[in-house]
Formats: sequence, C-alpha cells, structure tokens
Amino acid sequence: MNKIYNPKREDWKSILKRPTKSVADIESTVNTVFDELQKDGDATIKKYTEKFDGVSVADLLVTDDEIVEANSLVAIELKEAILLAKENIDKFHAAQKTESIEVETSPGVHCWQVKRPIEKVGLYIPGGTAPLFSTILMLAVPANIAGCSEIIMCTPPNKEGKIHPAILYTANLCGVTKIFKVGGIQAIAAMTFGTESIPQVYKIFGPGNQYVTVAKQIATKYGVAIDMPAGPSELLVVADDTANAEFVASDLLSQAEHGVDSQVILVTTSKAMLESVEKEVELQIEDLPRKDIAQKAIDNSKLIYLEDDQTAQELINEYGPEHYIVCVEDEGSYLSAISNAGSVFIGNYTPESAGDYASGTNHTLPTNGYAKQYSGVNLDSFMKSMTFQKISKEGIQEIGYAIELMAEAEGLQAHKNAVTLRLNSLDDE
Repeated sequence: MNKIYNPKREDWKSILKRPTKSVADIESTVNTVFDELQKDGDATIKKYTEKFDGVSVADLLVTDDEIVEANSLVAIELKEAILLAKENIDKFHAAQKTESIEVETSPGVHCWQVKRPIEKVGLYIPGGTAPLFSTILMLAVPANIAGCSEIIMCTPPNKEGKIHPAILYTANLCGVTKIFKVGGIQAIAAMTFGTESIPQVYKIFGPGNQYVTVAKQIATKYGVAIDMPAGPSELLVVADDTANAEFVASDLLSQAEHGVDSQVILVTTSKAMLESVEKEVELQIEDLPRKDIAQKAIDNSKLIYLEDDQTAQELINEYGPEHYIVCVEDEGSYLSAISNAGSVFIGNYTPESAGDYASGTNHTLPTNGYAKQYSGVNLDSFMKSMTFQKISKEGIQEIGYAIELMAEAEGLQAHKNAVTLRLNSLDDE
C-alpha cells in the first residue's frame, strides 16, 4: 500500500484523488447507447447485453416460474439471514416516517406540507462480479414503505442468461413489481426512456460501475431523477493505538474486494498502527477468493500518517468518504468534527459490513466526494413533499397589501392585479 507521512496541505487534493475515469472518458459510449435505445428499444438492449455481458437474452422479463425456481435454490439459512436484515432495514426506515405539518403563518393564512410517494421508481442492482442482493433490501424496502406503486428492477444476467437465485428471491420478498434481465448502460437507458418491455420510471436508484454512474447522470438530462452519483465503493478508517489492527485490515479489504476501482484509506496518528495494518492486509489478502480484485484496489489505496487529530479530521472532511470507520480513543472529537461522510461506523466492533447487510441503515451512499452535498438513500428519497395553502377573506386582507407592493416592485403587474381584484371585491361587500 502507498504509505504517506505528514502530507502537505497543498498536496491533499492529489493524494486523495479517486482512481476513477472522468465523465468525458465514458460519456461518448453512454450517449451512443442512449441514442440507439431511443430509436430501437428492446433490440438495442439485446444488442448491448450480448456485447457487454456476452449472452443472448430472448425474454427480458423474469417470469413467475423463474422466481419459483429461484426460491427453491436459496438455502434456508440464507433466507433466514435475508429476513433478519429485511426486518432491521424495515424498522430503521419505517421510523423515518414524518407527519404532515400545518401552520397558520398569518391570521387566515393556512399552509401545510404533505409527503407523497414517487409513483414509478427503477432499481439498478449490480450483478457482475458479485450478485448484490443486499442492495435490493436497501432500495425495495423503503420504496414499499413509502408507497411507490410501481417498482421496476434491472439486473444483468449471467453467461447462461439467468439471474442469481438470491437476487430473485429477495426481489420477490421485497415486493418488486417487475424484474428485467438487463444491466449496465442499457438498463439505465431503458428505465429512462421506456421500451416495448421495460416501463419508463420517474427516478432511478442504485449503485454501479463508472459506466452506470455516468449513465445515471446523463439520464437526468432527459427528465429522470436519480438518487445520487453513486459509483465505485470507498472506505476511510481513522484509527489510533486503541484500534485492533486485524479488524482495521479486514475492513479495508472488505471494501477493496468490491472492485478494482474501489479505494480504501487508513488515516492514523500512530506509526505503529500504520505498520501493523499494512502487515495484516498482506496476510489477510492471501486467503481471499477475490484476491486479484482486492489487490488492484489496494494498489490504489493509501496509508496516511498525520501527527495530530485536528489535521486528521480536516483531511477526512476534505475526502468526504462514502463509508467512515472511527476507531480512536477520543471518538467524540472525531464524531463532532465530521461534516462529510455517507455513513459512519463507530468502535472496534462496528464493521462496515454491518451497514452493508443487516444493521438497518442504508448502504446506497454517495461516493467520489459527493458526501459533501448528497445524503445516502433514505425513506424521503422515495417521496416528494407537496405544499398546500388556503387563504380566507381575513387572510388575503392580512397579507394582500404586502403582496401588491412586492409584485409591483418586481414589475409583475398581473401578479399585483390578482390580489387587488380580490381586495377590491371585499371592499364592495
């Protein structure tokens, strides 16, 4: 791993750079697929599924028979684990429900806010090097709690043209409306425009590789909302001598195995901890089935030593990690200082894996520094707020003159007239 000691502040930007391609490198490929799919629909999906996934798919829609078969193939122990995770995720997201608010801002002026579900949502579930059925829990569970009426899911097929049984089992368990065998750019384009088989949606959720991330960003140009620009996974751990080096190394590797473009960073005020973690990473990586993937990610990762806590806290906020593990003696100081992070994990016994699967928090989080301005997926991600107002005769008299003055000052006479006519009608009574 790359070891860096007391980096100068002016070097932080280059040190903390993510190992991702720029949008410009990928955008032309994405635009080509989008343009073709707008014209040729399902034919384009099948063309690029064969090109990118190496499989020819006759029917894009997963059938009921396939779901029944998948249900029989998932081990009972795994089903029980998925059910436990679903229960915790349900509890945490159901607790995020809020009541409507109503305020009388002036006498006779009543304003209130109500939340309504987004009717049609699309879920993208990666399935390339790992079948991420856990992401279905993170997206479909809050979508159902919110009351979304149509929940469409796209996930890439394997070389046999099938979907992993655990993905189908979980999707069916969580109330997904329709499941389609399509991944990558073509999946995002299909949910953006709609095709003969796949419905158009209003908002697209879910992580993916860099091509999926760019495709989601381009989808916004066509009037479709997205959860966030969620790309390759990343983790930053801050640890001092009170941390367990073995645990820290396991957390770093848990993110490194996601993909070759993942990034993991250790920030520490202890040189001894830095050296111990490096040794543990070297030991533990040898036993990983996904060693080759993890090793490439580790090659892009950093071990950073800083002399004091305040500088460490400032560097962490500058990075804005997707996942942030805090294993230090003075954890309160680090927790109060953090402004930019997707999800925070505290103490030696809180692995990032817990948030990925079963603690209850959501694992669909902002990456690539977007934690500075985006939240992770939550219940409100699947809802929109609508405001209402009702003004009585007393109310329009209370605020009408102010409206007239402001409208006139902006040069909007029709706005003023809409109030003046009402006020005059009351004067005539």
